[in-house]
Amino acid sequence: MEKKDPFESLRYPEFRNYIISRFFFILVLNMQATLISWKVYDLTKDPFSIGLIGLIEFVPAFFMAFYSGHVIDKSDKRNLLLRSVIGNAVLTGILCFFTTDLAINAISQTWLLLIIYFVVFGTGILRSFSGPTSFALVSHLVPRHTLANATLWHSGSWQVGAVTGPALAGLLYASIGITYTFYLMLLLMVVAAVGLMFIKPKPFAGERRQEKIIESIRQGFYFVWRTKEVLGALSLDLFAVLFGGATALLPVFADQILRVGPVGLGMLRSAPALGSVVVLVLLTFRPLRKNQGRLMLLCVAGFGVSIIVFGLSEIFWLSLLALFLSGILDGISVIVRSTILQLKTPDEMRGRVAALNSIFIMSSNELGAFESGMAARLLGTVPAVVFGGGMTLAVVVFTWLKAPTLRKLQY
Repeated sequence: MEKKDPFESLRYPEFRNYIISRFFFILVLNMQATLISWKVYDLTKDPFSIGLIGLIEFVPAFFMAFYSGHVIDKSDKRNLLLRSVIGNAVLTGILCFFTTDLAINAISQTWLLLIIYFVVFGTGILRSFSGPTSFALVSHLVPRHTLANATLWHSGSWQVGAVTGPALAGLLYASIGITYTFYLMLLLMVVAAVGLMFIKPKPFAGERRQEKIIESIRQGFYFVWRTKEVLGALSLDLFAVLFGGATALLPVFADQILRVGPVGLGMLRSAPALGSVVVLVLLTFRPLRKNQGRLMLLCVAGFGVSIIVFGLSEIFWLSLLALFLSGILDGISVIVRSTILQLKTPDEMRGRVAALNSIFIMSSNELGAFESGMAARLLGTVPAVVFGGGMTLAVVVFTWLKAPTLRKLQY
């Protein structure tokens, strides 16, 4: 059997520049999410206020995603992604200014909270373009036969940024303060933008038909509905992570249960992504060759168990281990799902399918954060997390019984 080159896609200069740029972009977004969640909790001491961050980001991202998919499929994907990065840099600059001593002394805590929520809302709008555009751009940077390998590196760059970002944010917050941390984030965002400038524009290459937006969106929905493997994988991720995500409540665990402060919060937020990085390294050199669908379902079930253990733990190292294992298991399912989407989606549909995928992801992550905050207010923090992990297990059992096509999937 011919041995595959684990660095195959990185041998293409444009893809290599893209991966570097994507890493710094995701790094800053994860640093920003960590700082925002801690600052909001510091201002309010209310887990529901943290959950509200997810809802505020979800609403614009959800509704804009229907439009963004149509735009992405008809636009220059490199330029669109570059504009998204620049837009996020502007929002980071706003946070930088309003966390200075001058601004904090001039405005009330209520106004500061509203400004933070405004930035989160803007991030949601930009995210509806940046995520799907990144997905659609990959196939324009490497030949089709390297797409599976490129998908590993594409997912990996996100995971490495997600590992480094929260930990770095926590350490910098404790050592140099929130404002100077935002200054550094602005510099890193500039690096991300410059990296994209080394990629040639990727204009729309197909026939420019005057197609109504509603019809374009309908075609995207129809493709996903018709392709059962894609629909099953997206649905599983939606409902499993919707209930099983504990990330939104990490500031509460760090402050009240584990008592480890912002540095500990950064470590907790990094642990799942660190597990995913371990998976990336392993799968880069030993890719999955069979029974990918069955393995994905088992990994999502294991993810639910890990979340239950985290919810019950009052020991910091055990909580870190549970989140680390959840990242390993979630990382496998993410890579399987991403590979399915890349291999099953035709080029002319990538923007719309990626936009629908982003809706599923945002529904599970941001709406899941709101669900966690609401459940924590109604049930208490620990019962809310344990309940979510149990619901994840129930979703896997239901999918296993009702979606045999997904269970038997191989690529």
